[in-house]
Amino acid sequence: MNKDQLCSTDDELTTDDEFEYIETEQLGDTSQISQLQNGLGDNTKESNYQLDESAEFFEKYADKYLEFTDNNPTTFHVIDYFRTILEEHGFRYIAEDTPIGDEISKQVNEGGLFYTVRSNLSIVGFVIGGEWDATRGIGVIGSHVDSLSIKLKPISKHKRINGYNMLGVAGYSSTLTDLCLDRDFGIGGTILVRKADGTITRKLVKSSPHPIAKIPKLAEHFGEVADKKYNQETQMVPIVGFGENKEEPSETEKASPLYEKHPLELLRYISKISETPLDQIVELELELFDVQNATRGGLSREFIFAPRIDDRLCSFSAIYSLIEFGKTFNENFKEYDGFNAVLLVDNEEIGSGTRTGAKGKFLNAVLDRVISIRGKKSSDANLVFANSVILSADVTHALNPNFKQAYLKDHFPVPNKGLTIKIDPNGHVMTDTIGLALLGDVARKENQQLQTFHIRNDGRSGSTIGPALACDTGARVIDVGLPQLSMHSIRAMCGFKEVGLGVNIFKSFFKHWRNSYNEIDY
Repeated sequence: MNKDQLCSTDDELTTDDEFEYIETEQLGDTSQISQLQNGLGDNTKESNYQLDESAEFFEKYADKYLEFTDNNPTTFHVIDYFRTILEEHGFRYIAEDTPIGDEISKQVNEGGLFYTVRSNLSIVGFVIGGEWDATRGIGVIGSHVDSLSIKLKPISKHKRINGYNMLGVAGYSSTLTDLCLDRDFGIGGTILVRKADGTITRKLVKSSPHPIAKIPKLAEHFGEVADKKYNQETQMVPIVGFGENKEEPSETEKASPLYEKHPLELLRYISKISETPLDQIVELELELFDVQNATRGGLSREFIFAPRIDDRLCSFSAIYSLIEFGKTFNENFKEYDGFNAVLLVDNEEIGSGTRTGAKGKFLNAVLDRVISIRGKKSSDANLVFANSVILSADVTHALNPNFKQAYLKDHFPVPNKGLTIKIDPNGHVMTDTIGLALLGDVARKENQQLQTFHIRNDGRSGSTIGPALACDTGARVIDVGLPQLSMHSIRAMCGFKEVGLGVNIFKSFFKHWRNSYNEIDY
């Protein structure tokens, strides 16, 4: 979630900081809100499959998410994980930068499971039927995979201070705050390696579970200087070591393209954990991340305590919902007339304006290729989007009971209950009344609960990828989110059921959205 800061004039809100992490989505018609919070009535249409809502189901997905979080600290790792599990479940890879061969074209025409990746930072997975045509539209769940982090500067070598080895870093989306103080940071990301034949390939690296850096807080005993806001450039510099480097650089190390750009100790460390000779490492894109493991918490283990929930949570649930949905066909897609996809993009936290972000038109590019394979006109993309629905899924703010006065009465989600639907009349999110009716009908058909969020009138709304997708596609967008606490903190929390609840409601969306949309004069 990309937030806009605000200043509240309400006397009940004691500080700006208390309010700046309150998400700012708004819902309109209160009768619709009441219906949504009450589960949208009885189940009026019988499903041909039963959603798994057993305790084992929620436990399984919570455990999967914990393991995923610990093993995939950076966006590069996350996308690599998602493409791996898609492959394991029968999704066929379509390279974005090469012509599509006859075999893949035949498979797309007959229907099946497919995915494509852009720059190892964004991914689209989709299920398409052999009977699909443009008037059937496409059902999409979009989310972002980037999370707040601390990036290594292009030249991270920093002047030693009385023996301390420091590391030059830059905050990604205002990350360098007091929340970063005294955390145990590991390092990871991707490096570019030149092979013996001269070609350059990518390799993932991570130091976890071992921390290599810390930004220490100045002890309170120093008085006023310790209480002031820290300068991000001069007082938020990570410490990565102490003492002079006694081992002189070798001639091979001096020949490295990165020599003198980064601390030699760091380069040696990256070379070691990546099992790559230093002189073969051409470039690196690394970041610091909290190495403390994700875990269950609460007296009854009803919570997840974890880093990077925003927004690995919705992304994880979306991918697994697509996998679960794909399983229902038993590899028989020829007679299916639908087209459903998951779009996971980068850079939401900095505005989405990159080729791997929501404004990069990745979804448009995938659709254009499918239309071309199907032998349709390029203008049919407009017809597809005119008949499409996109769920923009980004985490939202659960009620913080210590600051209940910051929330609008009766318009906030709580953990372990259900997906939250968000509306803002000022256009920061895209849900309209038709979107409310459609998603409400989807939830009712599977007897699932939806929650709502509406900001107080003295608040200002943050935004997410919904507006970008609506503008770039013309499709109807519904903004939703799984609730969490402590958004944009180094460690946050959510209900342990959120992962499974997301899988179930997103799977229900894939199954029912088209029929529900047909029942509305949109």
